[in-house]
Amino acid sequence: MGSKGFHTTAAALTLALSVSFGAGPAAADHPPPIDAGLLPPGGPATPPTETEHPANSPCFSTQAGGDGPTIPPTQRTLELPDAWQFARGAGQLVAVIDTGVSPHPRLPGLIPGGDYVAAGGDGIEDCDAHGTIVAGLIGAAQLPGQGFAGVAPEARIMTIRQTSALYQTKGAGKEKGPDDMPDGYGKISALASAVRRAADAGARVINISLVACPTSEPTSAEMGALGAAVQYAALDKDAVIVAAAGNTDTCKASNPGLDPLHPTDDPWDHVNSYVVPAWWDAYVLSVGSVDAFGQPSKFSVPGPWVGVAAPGENIISLDPRNTGLTTAKVTNQGQVTPYSGTSFAAPQVSGVAALVRSRFPDLSAAEVIQRIEATAHAPGEGWNPYIGYGTVDPVAALSDQVPRQLPPKLPAGAREQQLPLPKPAPAPDNTARDVALIGTGIVALLLVLGFLASFPLRRRFGVHDTAA
Repeated sequence: MGSKGFHTTAAALTLALSVSFGAGPAAADHPPPIDAGLLPPGGPATPPTETEHPANSPCFSTQAGGDGPTIPPTQRTLELPDAWQFARGAGQLVAVIDTGVSPHPRLPGLIPGGDYVAAGGDGIEDCDAHGTIVAGLIGAAQLPGQGFAGVAPEARIMTIRQTSALYQTKGAGKEKGPDDMPDGYGKISALASAVRRAADAGARVINISLVACPTSEPTSAEMGALGAAVQYAALDKDAVIVAAAGNTDTCKASNPGLDPLHPTDDPWDHVNSYVVPAWWDAYVLSVGSVDAFGQPSKFSVPGPWVGVAAPGENIISLDPRNTGLTTAKVTNQGQVTPYSGTSFAAPQVSGVAALVRSRFPDLSAAEVIQRIEATAHAPGEGWNPYIGYGTVDPVAALSDQVPRQLPPKLPAGAREQQLPLPKPAPAPDNTARDVALIGTGIVALLLVLGFLASFPLRRRFGVHDTAA
């Protein structure tokens, strides 16, 4: 991988696998044509180089929690019980290319897909407490009395481990102190092979909650292989590829949002940091994160490739360390870190893709993506670089009619519209008031007249002559 790095995209979980990509502004442009000749083989699923897991870096612990009948707040807005009336993901294989997925009773039929981190592994070790959370959000089975379940609870999960913060290239620890963290491990060439491996295995949806963030156009041979792999998976194998949009803690040179002085500028003209594989937006559905109020998460990286958004803060999912649920990871230094990031927004959209593929099996991968984007809760501009076409809506994605073509990923320009002037209000009808006032005046007058007329009578009959 040379000097390139690769990261998971949880807001507080950084899997730095090497040094950064460099510096300097990017000469932004749309992705060039992909060279299909760079397509890598899908196997064997082994690390590109020898690796080691230092003894002073045990697997991360977790904080248990979230069990019980209450639906997690992040899932309430998705209205999953209503969506499950249409489909539950039956018959769909979803590949999770991540840090591995630990076996869990709520992931029945978990398929080991290979390991590009540890030689001889099969992808069912999750030292980083990341891939299992991702898999649970996609396909955790329902249990009586439990509010949490995966978006597509009847989908099957295939796990392919491609990265880990707790591994490193063999021998890298020779110059490290006993308290130093490993370098992390994860090669872009391995990601390209993992994408092809998942597609060849028949995955109908591929979730990639990992990003690399170069600050110049990704044109290396390894990046070319990754581009060829996503094109192959999407076109040749008809797989829906869902990828995280990236976080500002890993993509240090974040892209700007909308310029209020030039709101209709092409966002491709203002890219400071590329995010791959999201960059290849012709083949990848990129997902940003929103908070509990539907606002873009502060850590979510904007970009011209963002397609939709989903809840990505304070996530609850399957615990890789036990048979229950978890609300946070505990680092080896004792730091408790809630699960937040575009890493955890993406799998919820992968779950929706599995639902759509289950309900509409004849739709192509591109048509599934279009349906998800067209039925999202759109922002006022129609599209913006933070949440794309809007927050995903599973019920609408499974039930609404969609247009044949979406507008391009550009904010809609301001429109001038002459509103009709309101008609003059009709003159008020004061008849009832006038009648009441006149009647009251007459009654009052009669009372006064009657009172005055009583004076002579009282004087005549009320005074007596007292003379002898």
